[in-house]
Amino acid sequence: MRFFALRGTDQLGGAVAQVLGVDLDSHEEREFEDGEHKARPLVSVCGEDVYILHSLAGEPGASPNDKLLRLLFFIATCREDGAARVTAITPYLAYARKERQTKARDPVSTRYVAQLFEAVGTDCLVTLDVHNFAAFQNAFRCRTLHLDSGALLQSTVRELAGAEPVVVFSPDGGGVKRAQLVKERCEAAMSNEVGFGFMEKRRSRGVVSGDLFAGDVGGKTVFLVDDMISTGGTMLRAARACRERDAKQVHAVATHGLFGKGSEALFTDPAIGRIVVTDSVVSASKAGAGREAKLQVLSTAPLIAEAIKRLHANGSISELAGMES
Repeated sequence: MRFFALRGTDQLGGAVAQVLGVDLDSHEEREFEDGEHKARPLVSVCGEDVYILHSLAGEPGASPNDKLLRLLFFIATCREDGAARVTAITPYLAYARKERQTKARDPVSTRYVAQLFEAVGTDCLVTLDVHNFAAFQNAFRCRTLHLDSGALLQSTVRELAGAEPVVVFSPDGGGVKRAQLVKERCEAAMSNEVGFGFMEKRRSRGVVSGDLFAGDVGGKTVFLVDDMISTGGTMLRAARACRERDAKQVHAVATHGLFGKGSEALFTDPAIGRIVVTDSVVSASKAGAGREAKLQVLSTAPLIAEAIKRLHANGSISELAGMES
């Protein structure tokens, strides 16, 4: 087996390698003066089962487009050099939010990204909590594994809630199914009273509207659950609505902490207590400076390492995907 982590995902790659009990395999990434680049493995991959880790969230100096192209080229290079099987591990998968047409002549970017991975010879793509699970499964023709971070998030909910009654809350209608699954996990693992709620949200041309609020949050600890936090506006809007209805505490829980422009308000507004994300993107770890009082970053390394072990051994993956065997 060969395991590579491309530049920008080095820290997570090192943590995964440590759990696996292996060293990261060496590779070269070289920049050219005109902005082009190349990457190549510095060890033989001929006949090997190759795993390449690269999270595709943009960061200063590296756009999602740049990261995607680097990963695609590296996959193709490994195939060119005789790899028996190549698995791409993208904890955050770029363009997964644009999975359908919402306006006339809209792109369906998730499907186009899938076609790119297939074109370079990807045997399997592994990702973590995509925006729309059904659209992800339908977009790809190569094998996919969708890792479920629910167990990580559920244990944190239990820790923060103590013995208090809990409400698992979706900050928008599109995340209701995701929040319901977290609620079911909490009910199975906790003795607390676990309620459910959601808030309506409609976005058109950058304008957010919708006033429907469903759920009893008065005197309870509320966990806002979503797949990602980008600007934080959706989370903050829901948190304020919950506090206006006498929620005792409100915490934000998401898999991907993108923390883009405008997200600073999450860390200064008293409506939100703790903000819990995973290390699926680099920005989550970098956001910790000066924000330690609110931010908690959970490690995905054990989950990713277990996925690699099972894929390499051709073992069962249903449990990792949150499915019944």
